[in-house]
Amino acid sequence: MAIDYVVMTCYLAGIVAVGWWGRRRARSKSDFLVAGRRLGPLMYTGTMAAVVLGGASTIGGVRLGYTYGLSGAWMVFAIGLGLLALSAFFSARIARLKVYTVAEMLSLRYGDAASVISGVVMWVYTLMLAVTSTIAYATVFDVLFDVPRWAAVVIGGTIVVGYSALGGMWSITLTDMVQFVVKSIGVLVLLLPIAVVKAGGWSAMADKLPDGYFSFGSIGGESILTFVLIYTFGMLIGQDIWQRVFTARTDRVASYGGTVAGVYCLVYGLAGAVIGMATKALHPQLAGADSAFATIVKTTLPTGVKGLVLAAALSAMMSTASGALIASATVANNDIWQWLRTRGGKVRPQGDDHDEVGSNRLAIIVLGAISIGLACLLDDVLAALTVAYNLLVGGLLVPILGGLVWRRGNLPGALAAMTAGGVTVITLMVLKGTLANEPIYYGLGASLVAYLAVSLATRPTDARLLERWRDRLDGRTPAEPEAVPAAA
Repeated sequence: MAIDYVVMTCYLAGIVAVGWWGRRRARSKSDFLVAGRRLGPLMYTGTMAAVVLGGASTIGGVRLGYTYGLSGAWMVFAIGLGLLALSAFFSARIARLKVYTVAEMLSLRYGDAASVISGVVMWVYTLMLAVTSTIAYATVFDVLFDVPRWAAVVIGGTIVVGYSALGGMWSITLTDMVQFVVKSIGVLVLLLPIAVVKAGGWSAMADKLPDGYFSFGSIGGESILTFVLIYTFGMLIGQDIWQRVFTARTDRVASYGGTVAGVYCLVYGLAGAVIGMATKALHPQLAGADSAFATIVKTTLPTGVKGLVLAAALSAMMSTASGALIASATVANNDIWQWLRTRGGKVRPQGDDHDEVGSNRLAIIVLGAISIGLACLLDDVLAALTVAYNLLVGGLLVPILGGLVWRRGNLPGALAAMTAGGVTVITLMVLKGTLANEPIYYGLGASLVAYLAVSLATRPTDARLLERWRDRLDGRTPAEPEAVPAAA
């Protein structure tokens, strides 16, 4: 175990050092929030794959594989499909907008009134995503270190908040690249083949596993549809995902790099399911499927390798947590707080990049402390995360995608869609239960009907606003100052 301790300690120290190094590049608001919009295909691909594949994809993917077999890969498949759809149809347009938040996009498309509701919903979603990722640290530290759950949360959370606040997106990007490499080696190169070999190989697993474990449909069509509606559509509109799109050097990098990252997600999802199946073959009577990942790591991996694989799991969690944290801070500072200051009659001075970096850094520290506190208090936030995803997709998917593809959509239609979708989702979660499938089904339907009906029944968007919107979509905007050379 001493070697495992050394591996994990060196990994954590290396992450902090990389984050500190990234601090030198965070010299402007653009540097701090979107890495200067200068990432090339290599770094963009790695960081995008890192942010979308977190603890839920790693530990949760193994759990679903343990429970359902190959069809347990559908949750991560849905994430990969969402990333592929985003890259093929929307990422180039999003990158050309040169904004910082989803709410800014809605403000450009419909007018300022559209950004307030969307900003609040997006902030709740990103904060809860940061909380759940922070809670997941305990699952790794519990395997390797004999520390209380709260201590594991505080240790992991403090490291993430520290390097995120130091250099913003530059530090997060550089640490995500390290985490992407460690994750790929730990899960795909080491844990996957070792687990299958320990289970006796593919044929032995087929003999030991229940019927249906080698079918991609055994989890059920309704579950697959729900995964697609929540995770695939969530990838299309989440602030944490869009903020990574904003880092691309060009719209072509955003399309190409996102496509490669989406394919990587499909491979990662299949690997997690197979690891879960191997765990089921070796340990068919676990007390709970949630312990499948920890069990396969404890019982099959040699010393040293165990530490590296646990570092890989921690990498997945830290990548998602840091991405969610900077997204939550960006929305809080640039959408919600800025709106409150404007309402109070205070107008932000233009061009004060130092002040912008300082205020966004402070937002990361404050929200990071809040996420650590909530993670220490809550044992299971699956319901809270489901509420956030349902509100995000049910309330914002239609007006966001509608604004990108339908010229006739207008502000009344967007507000009606947000209201109808949000109210429907909340009502059905109260009546049917937080984890029920119906809220997202009917919420999306109500949002779409409201958007179409109200948009068609009211005046079209002002032609001058639409013209400015088209200019932004086509990339006809003033270039932002470039502070550092382009990254690979």
